Amino acid sequence: MERLAAEAADALAGASAEDVIAWAAKTFGSRICITSSMSDAVLVNLVSKQLPGIDVLFLDTGYHFPETIGTRDAVSAIYPVNVINVTPPTTVAEQDAELGPRLYSRNPDLCCYLRKVVPLEQALAPYDAWFTGVRREETEARSDTKVVSWDARREMVKVNPIVEWTQKQVDDYVAAEGVLVNPLIYDGYPSIGCRTCTSRVADGANPRSGRWAGTAKTECGIHI
Repeated sequence: MERLAAEAADALAGASAEDVIAWAAKTFGSRICITSSMSDAVLVNLVSKQLPGIDVLFLDTGYHFPETIGTRDAVSAIYPVNVINVTPPTTVAEQDAELGPRLYSRNPDLCCYLRKVVPLEQALAPYDAWFTGVRREETEARSDTKVVSWDARREMVKVNPIVEWTQKQVDDYVAAEGVLVNPLIYDGYPSIGCRTCTSRVADGANPRSGRWAGTAKTECGIHI
């Protein structure tokens, strides 16, 4: 599988998102899923055209904005996909009792690990591959991401169909396809995570600057 990912990364470099998805659909069939933060349904819209009924994993951390939960429910109702709500092994109340309140502000890396990384790894276990909406321009850590890669930690193939897209391409696709978008995107939140760790972004600022503002943290740990 690792060799397969390396060969596909070379063969599909520069390919359209649709061609990347077609390769993944032919290669993995029902053994691939989508992960979505529910910022928008761009990836869901793209993939479901070729793989209707595909599983979409949503990490319900217990800290999401109501708008994000609403977007999750709308995606489930509108698109031909199977949205799976993935929850951490402990509730927010149980985590507070065990580790103290507001872990997200005291140790955001640990909070992300417990509420995102661990449950996602458990949820991904039945699959051989997963689609993500990662794009190179989002953060420095993602700047060298390949369209297909080998996820050594999880021992599965990671497929990133829109990795080369710019924000303009995303916006154009949303407009052309009438893609469902989290309303927070239009309210000053260009990058949406948990409500405890996401703030509005000033016009012209880096879209990710509202995530874990005031810290050096830029990633939750899922993609690095």
